[in-house]
Amino acid sequence: MIIWKEFRLPLLALTFSSVFLVLGKVVLFPNAEKSTLATVVFPETVPLSQWQLNTKYSQPTLTKEHSNLIAQKHYQYIQKDLSLDIEMRYVTIFDVSKLIKEYTSISSSPLVRQQDKVGYYGLGVDKGRAYLSACINLQGNSTFTDQRFRQSNSLYNRRWERLLPWLLGKKPIEDRGCLWAHLSIPVQNSTPEAAYKKLENVWFSWHQWWQPRFPKL
Repeated sequence: MIIWKEFRLPLLALTFSSVFLVLGKVVLFPNAEKSTLATVVFPETVPLSQWQLNTKYSQPTLTKEHSNLIAQKHYQYIQKDLSLDIEMRYVTIFDVSKLIKEYTSISSSPLVRQQDKVGYYGLGVDKGRAYLSACINLQGNSTFTDQRFRQSNSLYNRRWERLLPWLLGKKPIEDRGCLWAHLSIPVQNSTPEAAYKKLENVWFSWHQWWQPRFPKL
């Protein structure tokens, strides 16, 4: 009891000081976190075994403004007569179903699967193309739903360690970024399951490359 009385005032002072610092940060520098997130840059090339990068592929223009979009990069690979499109986006939405609806014209509902040491991802077919879509978080885990993303991130996102960098404007208070990957190939004369198998093989390799290279904020 005596020890508590001795340290009570310093603890209260520290608590109130922290609160005022946070409030001051929000009032004086409301856009600091947004500017920090905007530093994400995708590499020009990413190696993919058994596929050749199409260096002549032109980046599509963004026809719609998205407040949740931080950065994006599209890649196209070729294997014999088959083309593979991979769209990479750093976004602040973690529900892949919502991302698919907002960024694509896909209307079908994906089938969600799980792979050990990779995580969850969605598969589907729409307008003659098979697609695989998933969200990679800071720990390199692959998730599909908002709930799964937050559960995975909360195990590692220790906010107290990020408090000082956040106050200094160097880091967000928590890493709210999702590295969303959307892969697609034409189904052609194959079955959807055969197309899924090919996409999964690509995804496991693609995810392995990105897992240790998640953009550090």
